[in-house]
Amino acid sequence: MQVSWAESLHSDNFAATMEPNYVTAEEAVKLISSGNRVFVHGSAATPLKLLHSLLERAGDVTDVELVAISTFGQIDWNRPKVKNSFYLNSLFVSANVREWVNSDDGDYVPIFLSEIPCLFSGNILPLDVAMVHVSPPDKHGYCTLGTSVDAALTAVNTAKKVIAQVNPQMPRTLGDGNIHFSKFAAMVWEDAPLPEVNYGEKLDEVSLQIGRNVASLIEDRSTLQMGIGAIPDAVLKALEHHKGLGVHTEMFSDGVIPLVHSGVITNEYKKVSPGKIVTTFIAGTRRLYDFVDDNPFVSFRDVTFVNDTSVIRKNPKVAAINSAIEIDLTGQVCADSIGMYQFSGIGGQMDFMRGASLSQGGKPIIALPSVTNKGISRITPLLKPGAGVVTTRGHVHWVVTEYGSVNLYGKNMEQRARLLISIAHPSHRDSLERAYFERFRKSIPG
Repeated sequence: MQVSWAESLHSDNFAATMEPNYVTAEEAVKLISSGNRVFVHGSAATPLKLLHSLLERAGDVTDVELVAISTFGQIDWNRPKVKNSFYLNSLFVSANVREWVNSDDGDYVPIFLSEIPCLFSGNILPLDVAMVHVSPPDKHGYCTLGTSVDAALTAVNTAKKVIAQVNPQMPRTLGDGNIHFSKFAAMVWEDAPLPEVNYGEKLDEVSLQIGRNVASLIEDRSTLQMGIGAIPDAVLKALEHHKGLGVHTEMFSDGVIPLVHSGVITNEYKKVSPGKIVTTFIAGTRRLYDFVDDNPFVSFRDVTFVNDTSVIRKNPKVAAINSAIEIDLTGQVCADSIGMYQFSGIGGQMDFMRGASLSQGGKPIIALPSVTNKGISRITPLLKPGAGVVTTRGHVHWVVTEYGSVNLYGKNMEQRARLLISIAHPSHRDSLERAYFERFRKSIPG
């Protein structure tokens, strides 16, 4: 008879449970049956060894549904047998599965990052199996969820079976993500580098100017939230002369490290977990993974806590910095799709845009380049047909491009349109002014 996790902790035979039993990935994924729903740990914690072994079972299993927030690394999904055996129900779309999600063998669930755990705990998407990527057990038998606690903690606690990829290169992170190895139905040892992403490499002059414009809005003693991508790192680069900043964010990358080492980020003025960076996952380079390893300055918490607006608003001067794909002249922000093509997801943008707006002195900020790489204006008369609105025009406050920053809060439709045109790319302002005239039947004053 299998001893439960709780029973093992309180039994006389607890010492006997202190030796993990590792199996091959091929053996471990045999625990997954046809018709199962399987959670896949995400971002830098994507358990690639387990996932690849599972996909190799194509043809042996059918109707296996994979659910994941985001994933890193090469995933060889576009094969006939894989497509017939596995379906990806994505909760946030990353680049490596974008085509899968937009195919007949995948789809996207629009949901706030803060509410994803509720899908598992509320039996909306009950999990048969969770596949996670963890640090090795410590002397007490506890592994950690490493770089991504987010919704993985609830997945582990609600899934019928948990399979762990155990990696000595996974940092041991402090906070909510402690899991005793007796919780795992199978453990696979895999000593391999974590997937890396270097957002700092993508910084160009446009991103740097946007970063400077955003940094000019951020006061000393503010609490920062940064979304994903180059622009948040550009903002961090421009904050080197600020003082007493704190971090309460769904994620962060390498750009935070220099500000910690220089004493700009101290977390001393935060109300929630003062003295600590609070996050739910990270994505970056090995330098970042080493920075968070066994670091009490960084607390990895469940996303239902980190992204809770009632928690976020307790911090002073929350500056929430997020990006977008396009924004229309009334302030509707599309951040997850290009027309009907699903490009990313809602993620935590609305959690923090709303939380920042409720924070005393807070500033919700949408920062985006004025044009795409092809020169198309991101400030548009109308969103593309089928585009998703992530941040509504009732929630948008500050909008920043390389040409300046404007505050739409409390402004009527005409005022919003004029302000947004003022920070559009100069080569598109004439066409936007014509759209303004067609909508409002008047020219822009002056």
